[in-house]
Amino acid sequence: MKNPTQSTIARALLRVVVGFLFAAHGWQKFNEWTIAGTQAAFGEMGIPLAEIVAPLIAILELGGGIALIIGVLARPIALLLTLDMLGALVLVHLNAGVFVASNGFELVLLLGTAALAIALVGPGRLSADHALFAGRKSRLSALA
Repeated sequence: MKNPTQSTIARALLRVVVGFLFAAHGWQKFNEWTIAGTQAAFGEMGIPLAEIVAPLIAILELGGGIALIIGVLARPIALLLTLDMLGALVLVHLNAGVFVASNGFELVLLLGTAALAIALVGPGRLSADHALFAGRKSRLSALA
């Protein structure tokens, strides 16, 4: 990229906003719907193993969202969140059309694509991953 400062800011903004939205959805599954309610809803939607999947997804979305905001383990977390949204797309939202007002796929497509973008480009310099691992990468390069 021609302007590294813009790239740094863009990655941080993307990570924080996407992380916030995932964390909000995870929080909703724990607090508004409850895990039992989320399990029941997942079962009604035809999601396999809803009793196991619902709490795992709630944990992934809440914890993964927070991890993205901080920028820790951002690439693997973003990849898991991409798979989460792919499952939601295929199992729940695809047949409902585009628009979220009719339970369509626009939100899961956007969140999944944004998470995939983070997985592909990384969290950027304003992240815990950069603070923890940037020096390590250059030390490893010097050894080679």
